[in-house]
Amino acid sequence: MTGPATVEEYLAALPPDAREVLEQVRAAVLRGMPGATETIRYGMPAAMLGSRYGLHYAAWKRHAALYPVPVLDGELEAEVAPLRSGKDAVHLRYGRPVPGDLVERVASAVAARRSDDR
Repeated sequence: MTGPATVEEYLAALPPDAREVLEQVRAAVLRGMPGATETIRYGMPAAMLGSRYGLHYAAWKRHAALYPVPVLDGELEAEVAPLRSGKDAVHLRYGRPVPGDLVERVASAVAARRSDDR
């Protein structure tokens, strides 16, 4: 069995509630990473910064998630900390409002860090 070839195929295969959340997450990630392109990596959508990955985002049974999210600076990390699961995952539970502004700021911080790594 092959996985989705595009982000649109990935989203189309999701249940409606998961799709709605992940579409909001996707929009926030792309707002935070202007100019990013999208692809499927490791079976999930990824926002790419040139040839480098920025963030992956995925839908699971009970939550959407962002990967990898490094430890962030100061106040932003304090906001993200309650949503962390494991070392570098951020979980957004279904049935709760998507913190779009927070996701956008995380994406922006990750993009800035990736550009510093060059």
